[in-house]
Amino acid sequence: MHINKKVERALNNQIKWELYSCYLYLSMSSWLDSIGLKGMSHYQFVQAQEEKDHGFKIYNYVLSRGGRVILQQIDVPPFEWHSALQAFEHTFEHEKNVTAMIHDLVDLSIAEKDHATTNMLQWFVDEQVEEEADAEDIVNKLAMIQQGGGNKMLYTFDKEMGQRVYKPLTDTMAPGSQ
Repeated sequence: MHINKKVERALNNQIKWELYSCYLYLSMSSWLDSIGLKGMSHYQFVQAQEEKDHGFKIYNYVLSRGGRVILQQIDVPPFEWHSALQAFEHTFEHEKNVTAMIHDLVDLSIAEKDHATTNMLQWFVDEQVEEEADAEDIVNKLAMIQQGGGNKMLYTFDKEMGQRVYKPLTDTMAPGSQ
């Protein structure tokens, strides 16, 4: 059974937003690096890789259902923030927006009775719970550090953020390469 055309269009739009998320986090990574926060830069670089994987997960899903991926223009992301806290507040707000988009996709797939897509999207629902929680945790820690005025605490937290390890998804490989 081929993918529902309304759902296909919406998934193509979500691919754009997942790849925009990759661009946004790469931009943050570059900015954080430029101000000497190498650990936070690394953290956002890993986040960018994960967002790319999310886009490819949807890309491959559309193809596997007999659909067509039509890539859309990706907007230029912001490239400067006033502080690490502001950058991660932006991350948190962005993740909340992505969560709303995923929920809209689930609602559409249910309305269109596209059960396979509803099932696939549950992975993204769960992922967004984690994404929002992680971003909120970082914002809370950076706010505490900023209130405490501790450069030593910022240094320690930055070092901790640099320990993040990229774990690629196994189902984002090119079609036919598995």
